[in-house]
Amino acid sequence: MIMVKTVIVGYGNIGKAVYDALSAAPDMSVAGVVLRDREKAREKGVPEGVPVFEDVSEPGTADVAILCVPSRSVPNEAVKYLAKGIHTVDSYDLHGEAMLILYNTLDTIGKKHNSVAVIGMGLDPGVDTLIRGIFETAAPKGISYTNFGPGMSMGHTTVVKSIEGVKNGLSVTLPLGAGLHRRMVYVEIMDGYDFDTISDTIKKDPYFVKDETHVIQTNDVSALQDVGHGMNIERKGVSGKTDNQLFNFDMRVNNPAVTAQIMVAAARAAMRQKPGCHTPLDIPVADMLYGGRDDLIRRLV
Repeated sequence: MIMVKTVIVGYGNIGKAVYDALSAAPDMSVAGVVLRDREKAREKGVPEGVPVFEDVSEPGTADVAILCVPSRSVPNEAVKYLAKGIHTVDSYDLHGEAMLILYNTLDTIGKKHNSVAVIGMGLDPGVDTLIRGIFETAAPKGISYTNFGPGMSMGHTTVVKSIEGVKNGLSVTLPLGAGLHRRMVYVEIMDGYDFDTISDTIKKDPYFVKDETHVIQTNDVSALQDVGHGMNIERKGVSGKTDNQLFNFDMRVNNPAVTAQIMVAAARAAMRQKPGCHTPLDIPVADMLYGGRDDLIRRLV
C-alpha cells in the first residue's frame, strides 16, 4: 500500500481536525505542519514529534498540502505549493466568479508544474455541491435551496476575526428557509475601537452583504461558541415531463470534523487525477474512498 504523505498548512480548528482524520486513515501520513511562527506550534496544539515548518520550501518530500487557511489566503498559498510540484487541497468558499478565477489560475499552474489542485472541498462548496449535482441529474429542471444552520460558520467567523479592532468574533448562521439566512455576529472589541465602525465594516464585507446581518457586542465570545452546524438541501423539479419531484437531504454535524474529512478524502483523490485544477464536480467518488475498486463495487454499487 502506498502511503500519501501530507503537510497541514495552518493549525486552527480545521488543521487540528485534519490531523485527526489523517491519523485515522490507513493510507495517509502526516509529514509535518506548516506555521508562520514555528515557536507557537505547541501553543497551537501541534502534537509532539510532528515536524513543524515555516516555509513552503522545507517539506520537500510531501505529496499533498492540505490548506487549512482562510479562503482569501488560498490563492497565494496554493500557487506556492503547486509550483513546487506538491498537490493542494483547500476548502475555498467564495462562490461564482471568484471560484472560476481560482479554478483557471490553479489549472494553468498545475498543468505547468505537473501538480494537482482540488478546490472547494468542505461543506459548501463540497458536500453541498455533490448533493445539488445529484439532485439535478434526477430532476434537470427545477429549483434547489440550501439552508445552513443553525450553527457556527467557520468562513464567516474567520472574516470577522480578521477585521481590525476585533479581539474575538463568532458568526452564527440561522436558516430562514428557501436558501435565505440570518447572520448573528458576536464580537469582542479591542480598547480604542468604535463598535459602530466595526459593525458597519462587517455588514459591508462580501461574506455578509447579501444576508440579513446583526452584529452584537459581547464580553466573552468563547462562552457562545459551538462548532456544531447543519445543512438542509431541497429541490423541487421535473424528471422528463413529470412535475413535482421532491428531494431532501439533511445533516447535523461538527463543522470542522466533516470539512476536514472531506479534505482528507480529496487529498487521496488528488493522487489519482491528471495535472490541473479539479472541483467537487470533477472528482469521482471512488477516488476519494479508501479501498480497492472491487471492494467498493461490492459494498456500494
